[in-house]
Amino acid sequence: MKKCFVVYNHQSGRKKGPQNIEQIYRILEKYGYETTFIYTRYKQHAEDIVYEIDEADLVISAGGDGTFNEVMTGNLRRKKQLLIANLPLGTTNDVGHMYGYKKNLLKNLELLLNGTVKGVDVCTINNQIFTYVAGFGNFVSIAYDTPRRLKKKFGKLGYIIYGLNAVRDALKFFDVKYKIGNTEYTGKYSLLFVTNSNHIAGVNDIYENVKLNDQKFEIVFCNLTSKRELVKGLCMLSIKHIDQIPGFTFYQANELDIVMDNTKGISWCIDGEKLESDSKKFSFKIVEDVKVLVPSTNAETLFIKK
Repeated sequence: MKKCFVVYNHQSGRKKGPQNIEQIYRILEKYGYETTFIYTRYKQHAEDIVYEIDEADLVISAGGDGTFNEVMTGNLRRKKQLLIANLPLGTTNDVGHMYGYKKNLLKNLELLLNGTVKGVDVCTINNQIFTYVAGFGNFVSIAYDTPRRLKKKFGKLGYIIYGLNAVRDALKFFDVKYKIGNTEYTGKYSLLFVTNSNHIAGVNDIYENVKLNDQKFEIVFCNLTSKRELVKGLCMLSIKHIDQIPGFTFYQANELDIVMDNTKGISWCIDGEKLESDSKKFSFKIVEDVKVLVPSTNAETLFIKK
């Protein structure tokens, strides 16, 4: 039989403890897999687990977007990469929604196992992996500062409840120098983010026609200085693509260098987790063609045929 490891973060999402474990075993067995469950016990444990696996035909990240980040990071540390997949169990599950997963765990597993292997571009910030988003500026800390008790009790609504306090705070602005290709820019910005995804913070299709294997990531700088206008612009993401909203500047590139005058008080958020860094210089690059098993649901629109 083929060998499968399920890296399970039981803290992800609203429910505690493993759900439907016996059914998951049976489904994987039906598809020819001998399965081992490994439960994460601490932050970045999933990274260590994947790095230390001897061999496997498939490694499934069962958790949230942060767990998938750890699994991806551990895989890229290996000399010989494994085939990995994401089975979403978290609160927001941006990556899962992008790939076309729904709410039913067992049906999602069937979607995955009937899926297709794709080569995905994985982004890095100062050599730190992120699978779909890195953001800096006002409001991004909501993703990692929202207390777990609120997420467990209210799900996505927990972020909104906590975020109402953040909206009351005064906006902060950052003088930024950045270079894309051979062109350098300067400006004062309240928010910026780099992504390889069309689904961010629970909002779908914020860009038009995003491809996950085009060797490019999407870049957005926001220079809105009014809290009202910034909140209004972010709310408009549900009805307009971001390049159509005044105050947001959009690029696509495969390299980006950023220098900030001050990062005190706000940190980068990568895949929903806080990036600890004292640096004012940030370099973004791409690792190409990382093999991921994904559902066929949205694969045709998310990937360029090669």
